[in-house]
Amino acid sequence: MTMNVADYARECAARGLRGDYSVCRADFTVAQGYNYSDEEQAVWRTLCDRQTKLTRKLAHHSYLDGVAALGLLDKIPDFGEVSEKLRKLAGWEIVAVPGLIPAQPFFDHLANRRFPVTNWLRTQKELDYIVEPDMFHDFFGHVPILTQPVFADFMQMYGKEADSVIALGGDEMITRLYWYTVEYGLMREPGQPLKAFGAGLMSSFTELQFAVEGGEAHHVAFDLETVMRTGYEIDKFQRAYFVLPSFDALRDAFETADLAAIVARRKGEPALDPAKGLKG
Repeated sequence: MTMNVADYARECAARGLRGDYSVCRADFTVAQGYNYSDEEQAVWRTLCDRQTKLTRKLAHHSYLDGVAALGLLDKIPDFGEVSEKLRKLAGWEIVAVPGLIPAQPFFDHLANRRFPVTNWLRTQKELDYIVEPDMFHDFFGHVPILTQPVFADFMQMYGKEADSVIALGGDEMITRLYWYTVEYGLMREPGQPLKAFGAGLMSSFTELQFAVEGGEAHHVAFDLETVMRTGYEIDKFQRAYFVLPSFDALRDAFETADLAAIVARRKGEPALDPAKGLKG
């Protein structure tokens, strides 16, 4: 059941979330409100300049192509302008939200090729770490890879299927799939070096280096059911990273998987420990 917007706004206020949920529309979107200060623009450029030095070296070429196509680095992006470019490239658009939104409207946006992006930016004091996902994480992390049609198709399929999987009791499993691909996914194409594409890595100065170059990072070949069974870390570096050979492999695995059977077979089992028993 979808949570009432007013009830959700009160819950977010009680949790101390900084977004203004009181102005949400029924689908939890808001106006971007492009009235950012000079200080916020400076924070954006600092974040982009610092992170770009790493992404040019460690990010998958499809992500870098997306950054170039959308033009995100010089100033805080205008959601409408970026949406025009994204529609032409992959049939997606950006919608502004005040921060985290409930699962059901989030999945509905994905199913209709809309990606929710937080409309506020972290402060100068939060350059290295922020508790809530902000505009930099959402935009710099997620949006460039949506220019890639195959990955964009996977995201739409995920949005369409997630509610059904949750209804079967597979909420943790479908969340793990998003976490280990969309947020922390790595790619090693045949004959190419290991690269990153997940948004959590793209927007993290330290974990991006650890995941791709760190000698202690545990790299595991992608297997959809294993991913859906593996626990993950919220407030520390991941103890395992799954490596795709291509976006086609991700889309095809999801499209052909019997998700209901996986949930029925694995529901109630303890999560696999990402530090143990996963074959690299």
